[in-house]
Amino acid sequence: MTVAPRRPSGILAGPIDDPAGPALPAVGAPPGLMVLHRPSRFAGTVVDCSTDAVVLCDARGETRRFPNAPGTFLVDGVPARLVPAAGPAGPAPGTTGRVTDARTASGSRAVVGARARVARAGRILVEGIHDAELVEHVWGDDLRLEGVVVERLDGADRLAEVLRAIDPAPGRRVGVLLDHLVPGSKEARIAAAVAHPCVLVTGTPYVDVWAAVIPAALGIPAWPDIPRGTDWKAGVCAALGVAEPRELWRRIRASVRDWTDLEQPLVRAVEELIDFVTADDPTAG
Repeated sequence: MTVAPRRPSGILAGPIDDPAGPALPAVGAPPGLMVLHRPSRFAGTVVDCSTDAVVLCDARGETRRFPNAPGTFLVDGVPARLVPAAGPAGPAPGTTGRVTDARTASGSRAVVGARARVARAGRILVEGIHDAELVEHVWGDDLRLEGVVVERLDGADRLAEVLRAIDPAPGRRVGVLLDHLVPGSKEARIAAAVAHPCVLVTGTPYVDVWAAVIPAALGIPAWPDIPRGTDWKAGVCAALGVAEPRELWRRIRASVRDWTDLEQPLVRAVEELIDFVTADDPTAG
């Protein structure tokens, strides 16, 4: 019997669109479970699951409804048959749930039965949609449990404008994640201009969040070396023979199982930001 692989064999491997058959494992799909719809490559958390349909919401807040056909969804990279989650819906909002030995994609201990808390006034800002999707993909469980919202800047140049609108203060801390935060870069100059005790700017040395994914997770030995002056994403797509960045990003995101598929500078930066924005919540305790 042929066993479906846990992940694509390489970055250029296409999706397998045929159902894997009736022997697929049945996986309970409670709200908040991260899954990937294989034909469309749409990744998101479960909003609702019935025997006929599954509703997913991605990191941008886009909600889509898909037929619940066996083999069309991946859970932790494995084809599955999604079934409505059995048992009670969990404790009422405000209760803590039960800490288990299971681990989330970020490596934290999973908490069973806890509802997502009301969003804090503080938040984490990231540069663009891919940064937001990757943070949600790996740290989504932690963020919902802590009530931390991730918002897009849609360009580091907008940071000062967005901070003025948020007006950071105690109990309303802001964490900022920037790409290419190295001496002499534009991002380093933007970060240096931020001087507020309730704002923390961290980042990674990578020119784009794509490069924060470990190449081995994608089945390549290294990220291509793109000459200066060439758009980095376009250059990577050309080097890997992929038609457009959107398609390549879908494959990159699907290849990330958990934090171990990410470079450590990104892991450290995100976890530092989560700690910072949750440190002085006046409603805690």
